[in-house]
Amino acid sequence: MSNSRVLIIYTGGTIGMNRNPLTGALEPFDFEHLISHVPEIRQFDTEISSCCFNPPIDSSDVTPDHWIRLVEIIAAHYDEFDGFVVLHGTDTMAYTASALSYLLENLGKPVICTGSQLPVGQLRTDGRENLVTSVEIAAAKDAKGRAMVPEVGIYFNGRLLRGNRTTKQSAEEFNAFESFNYPHLADAGVNIVYHRDRMLRPDLERGLQPHFKMDPRVVIFSLFPGVNETLIRHILSNPQLKAIVMRTFGSGNAPRSPWLQEVLLEAADSGKVVVNISQCLQGQVEMGRYDTGFQLQEARVICGYDSTVESAVTKLMYLMGRYDDPDMVRKGMTLNLRGEITLCE
Repeated sequence: MSNSRVLIIYTGGTIGMNRNPLTGALEPFDFEHLISHVPEIRQFDTEISSCCFNPPIDSSDVTPDHWIRLVEIIAAHYDEFDGFVVLHGTDTMAYTASALSYLLENLGKPVICTGSQLPVGQLRTDGRENLVTSVEIAAAKDAKGRAMVPEVGIYFNGRLLRGNRTTKQSAEEFNAFESFNYPHLADAGVNIVYHRDRMLRPDLERGLQPHFKMDPRVVIFSLFPGVNETLIRHILSNPQLKAIVMRTFGSGNAPRSPWLQEVLLEAADSGKVVVNISQCLQGQVEMGRYDTGFQLQEARVICGYDSTVESAVTKLMYLMGRYDDPDMVRKGMTLNLRGEITLCE
């Protein structure tokens, strides 16, 4: 980690909260106060700088504009630093990590998102270890001086996960995140074990290609027994809507209701992109496996493979920000752009 420079970007979240002694409510406090609770990071042979969102935001209030702001900060300081740590609330961290993975094309340096379940000032906080190890990972280089983790990741509770493969699995446990369809990028115990064969390999000659536009005209809906035709028709017929993430049963199955196939085909014919992902946390969509999934192919529904809902939504926003042609968006959704899906051989 010697001679490394790391930029910590504090957006807000539980890790930077302090409990008001009068009300008992959690309130944000300034970044220097946060660092005072984690003096261990001063021991690194690494130059650490920081910048903050002002005011800090609760992660429930995160919007695509905040993702663009993070990209602007990282792009502006990309040549100055060897790695970046984004301190973020846990509720939407997986969305932010997914969005950053698409917006930071050909990323060659670590962007590590982390936070905590308890404020860093509390006695049993998980924030100290998460922050210290995230800084160490962001600063880590191999023998040739290249970044050990050249991609967007989420570090939590001893595990580094690919950002666009990650979902929040618990609101109470310290192991708040998991990547159910992709193995860990690194595991932190006594030593940090990096699994280099699982990581992305950017073209270091080409350099970072940042993007600064997202189109949020996406909706998510989950199928369930008894799903109402009138409501679904009303949603999908909205002229402002450009894409739908449809969460189906099992390996990508849906009710064999003629009206559902009809309304999905109408949506596709009107230029809307419909992506099929499973409601299951593990496994992937295989629409040709059963008749109940094959009918969706006939309605021009796009296979989402083993994508998380967070990744599918942000990938659509990214692609629609780049392309006006829905066929280009459909094509992009079937490609493995940033290691976000597993394509069948």
